[in-house]
Amino acid sequence: MAAERYATPTLTVAATSGRRAGLILVGEVRAEVLRQLEEQLDAPPLSRADEWVVDMNKVTGIDLACVYALLQAAATRRPKTVTLTVRGARHAVRRTLHAAGLDVVAAIER
Repeated sequence: MAAERYATPTLTVAATSGRRAGLILVGEVRAEVLRQLEEQLDAPPLSRADEWVVDMNKVTGIDLACVYALLQAAATRRPKTVTLTVRGARHAVRRTLHAAGLDVVAAIER
């Protein structure tokens, strides 16, 4: 099965309710988008949400720097606690998430 390719990685944030926010990642999530990812993680609606759902259905690859940004954002949000769920990550992407330790602070669903 050939891997899907997306011309440009994209990050989209959507508020699904006042307490829940979604982050949709698409394509190769690499160092080129790290700054944009960090800005999105600090900006509303993610900064106001208690629950984050990260959709990785269309992520073809992710580097450790971007995983660490997610990990840091979720783990250091004090005094507010964030519940983080990652959905739809491919096997290779899940391996990177686990290698970085994201599974310690997040539920990683297929």
